[in-house]
Amino acid sequence: MRDVKICIIGAGSAVFSLDLVRDLCLTKSLWGSTVSFMDIDEQRLNAVYNLAKRYANEMKANFRFKKATKREEGLQDADFVIDTALVGGHKIQEEQREIAEKHGYYRGIGDVVSDYYSDLGSYHQLKFFTDLTREMEEKCPDAWLLQTSNPVFEGCNLITRETKIKVIGLCDGFDLGCGVLIDTLKLAKEEVLIEAPGFNHMIWMTKFHYKGENAYPLLDEWIAKSAEEYWKENRNYYLPADMSPAAVDMYRIFGLLPIADTARVGNWWYHTDLETKKNWYGSTGGDDSEVVWPLYLKFLENQLDNLMEVANNPSASVTENFPPAKSIQQHISIIDALVNDNRGRFQVNVPNKNGISEIPSDVVIETPALVSKKGIEPLFKGKLPKGIMVGAMIPRMLRMELVLEAFLTGDRELLLQLILNDRRTKSLEQAKALLKDILKLPFNRSMMEHYK
Repeated sequence: MRDVKICIIGAGSAVFSLDLVRDLCLTKSLWGSTVSFMDIDEQRLNAVYNLAKRYANEMKANFRFKKATKREEGLQDADFVIDTALVGGHKIQEEQREIAEKHGYYRGIGDVVSDYYSDLGSYHQLKFFTDLTREMEEKCPDAWLLQTSNPVFEGCNLITRETKIKVIGLCDGFDLGCGVLIDTLKLAKEEVLIEAPGFNHMIWMTKFHYKGENAYPLLDEWIAKSAEEYWKENRNYYLPADMSPAAVDMYRIFGLLPIADTARVGNWWYHTDLETKKNWYGSTGGDDSEVVWPLYLKFLENQLDNLMEVANNPSASVTENFPPAKSIQQHISIIDALVNDNRGRFQVNVPNKNGISEIPSDVVIETPALVSKKGIEPLFKGKLPKGIMVGAMIPRMLRMELVLEAFLTGDRELLLQLILNDRRTKSLEQAKALLKDILKLPFNRSMMEHYK
């Protein structure tokens, strides 16, 4: 077997890293590979490294595991790099969100109609992507980068335009969203085919087949006969955005069902305040409300605590605590397809080459694709409805272009434009005051220097 070298950047995202380890152990065609974990948090890094070795041992899987706190050690001669790093974690985003709310921007300045991360201009992430890919050009120029951490849309566009690195943007939203749709309509998963092109966090169900037939009538029937009862039953504890009143409203407006984070991000008028969010996403206000988001962060904290407890207990069975079942992540299956020609159909973010006809070829789109030893073969070729293009896709694309131009030029006026374009901005003075306060935060020192 070939020694495939896989480097996981931001491996301290321990639960995600363990998902990748489980998938590797279940993919015998990749046994014998070398996996390098890299993270600046040594405690988390050591825990992941420890768990990976024990997991592989319990599964009798043959891998070589390495760990490093410096990128260059893991990147050297890598075949695949998986980037999961979120610079500063959620902490810096939450601090920026608090500042923005003081200036009248409910739930932060990330612009919920474009993305749900409160990080003006995504500076820290884009800087990290730039540094990582420049280093890859030196240490592993032929490697594939599987870009996982957000913002995938801006990040993949930046990387494909500014570097020579081969990048595939990956997000689990498509599979999660399709799962909710399939379960809600009580369909047999193996009989369903869904096609949903667009941009990351903005994809649209252009094809919905069940047993070879158009299944949109099944969705229409559910909306007409069952939706109200479903919303009523689920409203008091958790209402998935995928089948929420917001998703159905977007389907009514645009003519295609929004999939996954598309409905979660939604239209701006779903997110003006908590009461409005409750109307569209149930009594909790949806995944990104001030009610649910802190619970999500606490959930991540508890998951990490549980994982660390197993890591610190050498007598605990890792496979009993984390049973060996394939995760929802596509990374390992894509690597297997590219290396061993175990081809498959995946949802990927790649440059638009003869895909969505109205989108420029240098813009990255999210699309279904066949992946094999030959590479990536996007499957969607055609148009999206005009209403979707002018009402959602083009505005999102233009915001991406503004984010990248601001980052690449270091033009503070363009950064200010991002705030001025926010519908909640009432004056130039308000926007300038927010920008000033964000830039003077201690962890934004390099950001202030960048945007002269």
